[in-house]
Amino acid sequence: MVIMGCGRVGLTLARQLDEWGHSVVVVDQNPESFRRLGPSYRGETVTGVGFDRDTLLEAGIEKADAFAAVSSGDNSNIVAARVARETFGVENVVARIYDPRRAEIYQRLGIPTVATVRWTADQMLRQLLPGALNEDYRDPSGRVLLAQAHVNAGWIGHAYTRLESEVGIRVAFVTRLGEGMLPTSHTVYQEGDLVHVLINEADTDRVESELATSPTGL
Repeated sequence: MVIMGCGRVGLTLARQLDEWGHSVVVVDQNPESFRRLGPSYRGETVTGVGFDRDTLLEAGIEKADAFAAVSSGDNSNIVAARVARETFGVENVVARIYDPRRAEIYQRLGIPTVATVRWTADQMLRQLLPGALNEDYRDPSGRVLLAQAHVNAGWIGHAYTRLESEVGIRVAFVTRLGEGMLPTSHTVYQEGDLVHVLINEADTDRVESELATSPTGL
């Protein structure tokens, strides 16, 4: 795992991945930043510019399974992510982007991004507007969403297959009592279920409206 940037996010990622037993290399222009990794960090560090070819080679990018660009600069993160993906063929690449408009563009170019401002706003909205669809993931084209949905209490006791049929959605999974589960044809909606659905972006308003109502005939 190669991580570009040893700020708060890079530091957290490096420590966690190292703790889980992964081989980690952290790249940063400032060698002093590596001190924050602490004595328990067993991975490696490389001083240099994260999108420089020689720096990446020194970090072992040619045999890396994943690359995370989490420096403080949007441009640096995107350039580094593209070099890792397009030059070295790293399959799992993600870039942190502060500007959500840029994040959308690069998502559509096939570069997975995490837009810091958007992520923070989404987390706040989850608490402020529990009745809305809370987006968890959007495919690179922007057309398909995985979202946590608020389901009307009138659906309690009804099968998820009926919910899918009437609302025109696909239930991806359900979190029940803190554990994820894949619903079967016999699984019914229970109070407290967190329902994650797959929908087309164009259907968002309609799905929100229909999920907020009881099943037909009730």
